[in-house]
Amino acid sequence: MKVVILAGGISTERDVSLSTGRMIYEAVKKNGHQAVMLDVYLGYTGENVETIFDREEDWAREVGMVGEEKPDIGKVKAMREDGGKSFFGPEALRICQMADVVFLALHGENGEDGRIQACFDLMGIRYTGTDYVSSALCMDKGLAKELFDYHGIPTPKGIRLGKGEPDPRSVPFPCIVKSCCGGSSVGVCIAHDEEEYGLALQEGFRYDKEVIIEQYIKGREFSVGVLDGKALPVIEIAPLNGFYNYKNKYQAGSTVETCPAQLPDWKTREMQHLAEQAFRVLRLKNYARMDFMMSEEGEIFCLEANTLPGMTPTSLLPQEAKAAGIRFEELCERILQSAVGAGYKGPSEG
Repeated sequence: MKVVILAGGISTERDVSLSTGRMIYEAVKKNGHQAVMLDVYLGYTGENVETIFDREEDWAREVGMVGEEKPDIGKVKAMREDGGKSFFGPEALRICQMADVVFLALHGENGEDGRIQACFDLMGIRYTGTDYVSSALCMDKGLAKELFDYHGIPTPKGIRLGKGEPDPRSVPFPCIVKSCCGGSSVGVCIAHDEEEYGLALQEGFRYDKEVIIEQYIKGREFSVGVLDGKALPVIEIAPLNGFYNYKNKYQAGSTVETCPAQLPDWKTREMQHLAEQAFRVLRLKNYARMDFMMSEEGEIFCLEANTLPGMTPTSLLPQEAKAAGIRFEELCERILQSAVGAGYKGPSEG
């Protein structure tokens, strides 16, 4: 198949996306496909677009390194000769149309929020991951929490607060403050008192016009990947310092990750069942990952769903798949085959 690995962009998770994309790119090539790694925002400015799948290069440029919580997006935008009037860089859409399927390696705004998925649906471009509706539902953590509540999936109690709105302060300390539509724990803070709370609100509103304020669950942190509706083994995440923030997610050695998690069998099954239930409730397709907390009393709380989970060297989903006997290359192939579906008839004519 001709496969575009679409990465980069201009979200706060740009660098993580490039790392994810590079791993997928290598795996897809090992699986024998014609692969191109393309930066969705910077696009392709070279010659002979028609033969791009026949070459052994990729066109995704790094600006900064993974682990820098604030990548230099201004520097990225300055690289666009046309001033960045469109989110799609030069020839990006054309190259995606030439592919049999686009493997989405994007994270954050304009990648996981459903906009690209809606555009691709209108243009008849097949892609990995879920559709535009469920992408938008999961990106908005407030909406996702409301759906969890309605369907009886336990989730921390919390409220949505818009910038400039009166704050009811109905969630006691300590509490979690996070941007409503952020990802990779960017803009997430724990507040223990009024001073920390004020700073947490400032940080959350830097990334979004709305924040979620929810009860802090003291206990153990877990994640469960779901592949075509079936839960993978549970992984436990234990940061050496603080909580599972951006730095601890993407800097090797910052977190102890145990997979399969050391839990009683019945508790493992309970968490996996909740992950599969959340997958259905949010109308997810292809694959996703659910994050959980388990309190010191043993109660399980579903925090959120990730519709395009990371596939970096330290990412959780590949570790869970490995524990289930699925190698990384096989995982990527299963995601691709699920995305193209039974209707796939062979390579496109480009």
